[in-house]
Amino acid sequence: MTDRFVIIVPARAASTRLPNKPMMPIHGRSLISRIIDLAQSSNAINSYIATDSIEIKNHAESLGANVVMTSDKHASGMDRIAEAAKKIDLPLDTLILNLQGDEPFMPLQIINKLPMLVSKDAPITTACVSFNENMDINNPNEVKVVRSKSKKAIYFSRSVIPNSFTFDYKNYLKHLGIYAYTNETLQALSKLDQTENEETERLEQLRFLDNGFNIYVEDFEFDAPIGIDTPDDLEAAIAFAKEMTDDAN
Repeated sequence: MTDRFVIIVPARAASTRLPNKPMMPIHGRSLISRIIDLAQSSNAINSYIATDSIEIKNHAESLGANVVMTSDKHASGMDRIAEAAKKIDLPLDTLILNLQGDEPFMPLQIINKLPMLVSKDAPITTACVSFNENMDINNPNEVKVVRSKSKKAIYFSRSVIPNSFTFDYKNYLKHLGIYAYTNETLQALSKLDQTENEETERLEQLRFLDNGFNIYVEDFEFDAPIGIDTPDDLEAAIAFAKEMTDDAN
């Protein structure tokens, strides 16, 4: 498998909890500008923003990003990047990293490593970190994952898994919403219908498991990066970006 990969970032304007999220300012810079810098700082040979918004397109292009316009009918970011990969005409064996458009603080080590872990036995790779005392294990927005001994995903849930039924279990793992796969796998995933587990948990990765795709889940020793889904997340991201700037100065 090649060690060359591209990044495609899905970025839509119609977020219900935080409308026009990619354009939200975070300590003087838009969210999407931070994502663009992150992608361009990685080992990817190229990066693209996949969006249905002319405003996002114009802003991203003004920052030097490659932009692919996509349909506004997509139900998920994965479907959006699958369309973008077709429009770019990427070969089927191209490694693609799906970097979410609301994860501006994703560590570069995770971005650069996940594509290198894709294999025939594990055609999808993703990441997890350990829960710490500052994270709410009972928060349904903190997605949990359980792995096999070979680090393949057994299940993802918004509930606390595994259940600490017989003893005080401590090794809970938080799933990070970042994926790597070949374009061939991506196109196959985008053709799958939603499954009952996916609809129940509102987690699209359960569609992959339900259809027999192995997902390799690598663990990393980082604090969970701030993902931006709500106004509270945005405030936390602004405070974190300010702290980073102050530390740099």
